[in-house]
Amino acid sequence: MAWLAALGVMATLVAGCGSGEAPRPPAGEARPPGGPPSAVAALPTRSVSVAPAVSRPLPRLVPVTGTLAADERVVLAFKVDGMLAEIPVDLGSPVKRGSLVARLDPTDYRLRVEQAEAALKQARTRLGLPAEGTDDTIDPEASALVRQARAMLREARLTRDRTATLWDQRLVSRAALDSAEAALQVAEGRYQDALEEVRTRQALLVQRRSELAIARQQLADTVLTAPIDGVVQERQASRGEYLEAGTPVVTVVRVHPLRLRLAVPERAAAGVQAGQEVRVRVEGRDTVFKGRVARLAPAIDETTRTLLVEAEIPNERGLLRAGAFARAEIVTDADVPTVLVPSTAVVTFAGVEKVLTVRDGKAVELPVRTGRREGGLVEIAAGLEAGEPVVVEPGSLVGGQPVTVVQ
Repeated sequence: MAWLAALGVMATLVAGCGSGEAPRPPAGEARPPGGPPSAVAALPTRSVSVAPAVSRPLPRLVPVTGTLAADERVVLAFKVDGMLAEIPVDLGSPVKRGSLVARLDPTDYRLRVEQAEAALKQARTRLGLPAEGTDDTIDPEASALVRQARAMLREARLTRDRTATLWDQRLVSRAALDSAEAALQVAEGRYQDALEEVRTRQALLVQRRSELAIARQQLADTVLTAPIDGVVQERQASRGEYLEAGTPVVTVVRVHPLRLRLAVPERAAAGVQAGQEVRVRVEGRDTVFKGRVARLAPAIDETTRTLLVEAEIPNERGLLRAGAFARAEIVTDADVPTVLVPSTAVVTFAGVEKVLTVRDGKAVELPVRTGRREGGLVEIAAGLEAGEPVVVEPGSLVGGQPVTVVQ
């Protein structure tokens, strides 16, 4: 009978092992982070270094992209026709305001000035003025032409008066009196004509003076000068070429300062104001260039839902070039308290960012939302308070794993 009891015990043990079920935790008990309790408990104790999350004032930035543009762009052309005799500038040549850019052959325009000067002298002489001089005022009554006509008028009036007296005495015929009356009327007409002639000559003198000014201006216009300080962007004509008025000769751009045109998203536009600092980076240079917001559009673009902003970027040394693509940051607030942790403390898995802290001798995972990076630190926008310790280099550390903090 003893062998039957032993056989029953063995059957019971075999049935228990064949079920394949592990012991389940009591109902309502949560598994610790990092895996089942048995798996976490099996992990060895890790030695970790921790660092507290620090609070530091950092500027609030609006990241944008844009294009650098010249502050001014001027296409220079002559106001008169002519043969291009000189063009001392070329692509990339720096120019100062008022410096020579190009010159036309001035021969024809110099001759026109001489012709206008001769015509002016003639007009002055006909009015009884000296050929040379700048004072063109004259009293018509004092001119030779009017004085002569006035003298003839006086003589005709005296003759008529004498003839009228003789007629009263019946010493002359009626025909003589009528002839004297007619001569007086002719003399009056000549006097008026002389006054009008002098006024006409005065008007002609003014015209000749204007023609001389125009001729001199055209002669001056054969010299093309730079209206701004800048750099030659393009030369569009060559020496010896005949140019009509208005033909482009040289394009000059002002490159200090440069304009940076930025499209700020509508959600960030409310914080952007004139005078705020702008930090600019361009391809090929590690230098951060600084400028200021100078102008803002009065309305938001309904198509792109962005606000057009222009910043002025100093460029005294000419390191920046117009047309370059730029990445910029607008500093909307200079001092904003920010929580920072070492960048090595942030772990990303499946798109989720987290840091690990130590509580009661175990690692605890904290989901976070990161922001900007400053050197070896990263901003924690949400999920962590300043002063909380974080594991500096968690590596494969999981939540719930036993840890030992080392200095």
